[in-house]
Amino acid sequence: MKKQYFINANIVDPYNSINENGGLIVGENGKIEAIGKKVNTNNLPTREKPIDLKGKYIFPGLVDMRVFVGEPGYEYKENFRTLSNAALSGGVTSVVTMPNTDPVIDNVSIVDFLKRRGRDKSKINIYPCASLTQNIEGTNMTEFGLLANKGIIAFTDGVKTIQNTSLMSRIMNSAKDLGCLIMQHAEDYHLAKNGMINSGIIATKLGLSGIPDIAERIIIERDLALLEKIKCRYHISQLSSASAVEVIKDRKNEVKFTCGVSINNLSLNENDIGDFKTFLKLSPPLRKEEDREALVQGLKDKTIDVIVSDHKPEDEESKRLTFAQAATGASGIETLLSLSLELYHNGSVKLETIIQALTSNPAKILNINKGNLTIGNDADFCIVDLDKPWIVKKENLISKSKNTSIEDKKLQGKVTNTFVKGQELFKI
Repeated sequence: MKKQYFINANIVDPYNSINENGGLIVGENGKIEAIGKKVNTNNLPTREKPIDLKGKYIFPGLVDMRVFVGEPGYEYKENFRTLSNAALSGGVTSVVTMPNTDPVIDNVSIVDFLKRRGRDKSKINIYPCASLTQNIEGTNMTEFGLLANKGIIAFTDGVKTIQNTSLMSRIMNSAKDLGCLIMQHAEDYHLAKNGMINSGIIATKLGLSGIPDIAERIIIERDLALLEKIKCRYHISQLSSASAVEVIKDRKNEVKFTCGVSINNLSLNENDIGDFKTFLKLSPPLRKEEDREALVQGLKDKTIDVIVSDHKPEDEESKRLTFAQAATGASGIETLLSLSLELYHNGSVKLETIIQALTSNPAKILNINKGNLTIGNDADFCIVDLDKPWIVKKENLISKSKNTSIEDKKLQGKVTNTFVKGQELFKI
């Protein structure tokens, strides 16, 4: 690989507190050699021809903490190859994959298969999760120690919640002893059972059973009460309500934990469902505008640590059903950054805060050396035209499943190039 010189870029790297105009040098080994304002035409070898980015932005490669991939068992929805191509087009260079596959990722032999597939088929960094309980049934714990030794980065039941408090206490104790990260999808089963959208006026109007926001809050309150006694690495996958944000705000000073929010809940509300738009059937559901605003505020004041895509590809057949029968989830990895930038363009959240929630914060929670542009690290980064307008069209999406929640939405800001280990793997 030839040495690459990039100049005249706006570099934003929250991890290293860089927010300045300058350049980037990528060495022959695919590592970062120099970065910042000292990299300019005056300091470069005369024979080298640098790439002038003309004020475009350089961000560290995004780290997406919640991604569903169809391998093994659901390859027709998404496989590692299509996932990595979709991720690259959105500037994402590292993903954490959920264990909700067929078979479930709950034993060592499946992990070996997964890592092999991820290495052979994917162009990005794949970090697999294993399930908290065997077969995601919420009864028996998986072998945390064995799985962690095999390179499992975290444990979660994905779209399911540990309902049994005694089991949750045992899980936390195990995680504490082994130093494992637990990621919980907060939703009380009995309150959310058969629910499809946020409970309230719109649910009544559409004749659909609702999921109250208290279902989320109860699980969060319970887990944080356990966490006071059992201090393990604990992360709430997604918040969706104002009341949950309040709880987090109150408890962050007392107990050590982290939490995330889906880009869907940051950008949309229950009114967007309109006349039974099944592509907006999500978990957690879209809630009121007040809830969305509370989530944006939570991100702004850093109560919320991470933004995730919650990328859950579903084939069109399973979405083109009645609302009650339609599959839950939306694909979102390729629009994650552009949709997040909406919060910057409308003046809601600072650019550094958004990029931090998409890069260095998730990497820090996961204990991986990604999401930053430190000298000597792999050159995983994306180049972004912050003002480039574009419209989301499902036929232009790279992901195998086209179930986007924002079809026809006008966005501002587009990834033009993505690099992994110094190699350009995506170009507009």
